[in-house]
Amino acid sequence: MVNPKLPPGYLLTVHDKVDSTNAEARRRAEDGAPDGTMIQGITQTEGRGRRGRRWESPRGNLYMSLILKPDCSVVRGLSITFVSAIAMYEALASIVPPMVEISVKWPNDILVNERKVAGILLESSSDYNGRLRWLVLGVGVNVKSFPEGTEYPATSLNFEGATSTDATEVLCSFARHFKRWLNMWMDEGFPVIRTAWLQRAAYLGKPIEVRLPNERFSGRFLDIDERGCLIVEVKNGDNRSVSVGDIFPPEIR
Repeated sequence: MVNPKLPPGYLLTVHDKVDSTNAEARRRAEDGAPDGTMIQGITQTEGRGRRGRRWESPRGNLYMSLILKPDCSVVRGLSITFVSAIAMYEALASIVPPMVEISVKWPNDILVNERKVAGILLESSSDYNGRLRWLVLGVGVNVKSFPEGTEYPATSLNFEGATSTDATEVLCSFARHFKRWLNMWMDEGFPVIRTAWLQRAAYLGKPIEVRLPNERFSGRFLDIDERGCLIVEVKNGDNRSVSVGDIFPPEIR
């Protein structure tokens, strides 16, 4: 398979079949693979999303993981989730037809016309000082097809009108935008990323339901803080901070 032309700094390997691109990237990171190593799978046999959820991986969609080695703490490095969400937003905005609505959903999903089209999974390894050894940034994009019956409604780029788009085009577009936003994050820090993310955020200022592993509660999506935590105004007027969870509009039960 001919690899697509990517911006300088990326080293892409394409597998016809892989257990999971994140698993392969973790193995390579532990073996010393350099920053910018990118793994793409045409299919995955054990693809997964956040919290161990299975990620269906038929041919035609994009499954990719990127090894990153920023010189920073784990806490700072995890904010790259928001960098990648902005980059994917801009990548898809350059592909879908005009007037198609795109937004980013906390903490790591991309929506097209209020349906999930892409997800992001960040995994990391640190040293005893809390400094990053490596990050693996995994992205999955529904290009040709999407799963039915998911907890949050899904869609694909082809279904939303980008009928000639393929995984290679999405990969190249994401790589270009991610490089630019990562450089901005490195030069200017998280505040500029936070502002850009909020400008693209789904449900900002609106009622949401927050689903945690052992709890659900409702409130109004106010903000994200300097760590990327969700800030929700609850019924008594207090603000509640959430670091791990999922959000839904009230109509999705």
